[in-house]
Amino acid sequence: MIAIIDYNAGNVASVKNALSRLGVDCIITSEPAIILSAQGVIFPGQGRAGTAMKELQKSGIDKTIAEISRPFLGICLGMQLLSEFSEEDSTKCLSIIKGKCLKFPPAMKTPHLGWNKVEFVKDSPINKGVANGAYFYFVHSYYFAADDNCVIGKTAYGFEFPSMAQKDNFFATQFHPEKSGQAGSVLLNNFCKLCQQ
Repeated sequence: MIAIIDYNAGNVASVKNALSRLGVDCIITSEPAIILSAQGVIFPGQGRAGTAMKELQKSGIDKTIAEISRPFLGICLGMQLLSEFSEEDSTKCLSIIKGKCLKFPPAMKTPHLGWNKVEFVKDSPINKGVANGAYFYFVHSYYFAADDNCVIGKTAYGFEFPSMAQKDNFFATQFHPEKSGQAGSVLLNNFCKLCQQ
């Protein structure tokens, strides 16, 4: 069973539907005990960093996430909240992965919206079988300038920014794999296989 964290900021229905299409059992929950007992955890997100962190702190999920030892996947805002700090709402984040979330420069059109390539800079269990340069679906106005040692994929939008990261059992994507067609399905399926090990 994979737990999808519900914190009033996530696109949880789309993630659940994507997992259901893969035949994977999942549960949408905000219960720390269920999250900690799951085979894996997905942390989707849409909305603002400040509001999302307040919701996580209110429910205690912020502390729960730090205790997770099973495979964990942060998506979009869920990736950004794994950082140390976000310029959005000047928010102190979860500090799972070193780095800060920065707003795209004013001259650039935001949000960065639509399909874009992801170039892999490191092999990872979650990008196995996904073509280098595959297109994924993005919608975001901030990007995670993650520690180079943790970056596994980059995307060009005016400049190159990290679009995939990994630290230990924590994986993160700036794009939405659940909305990214075949490439997204392969990536999610790879994650689910890790959860079953």
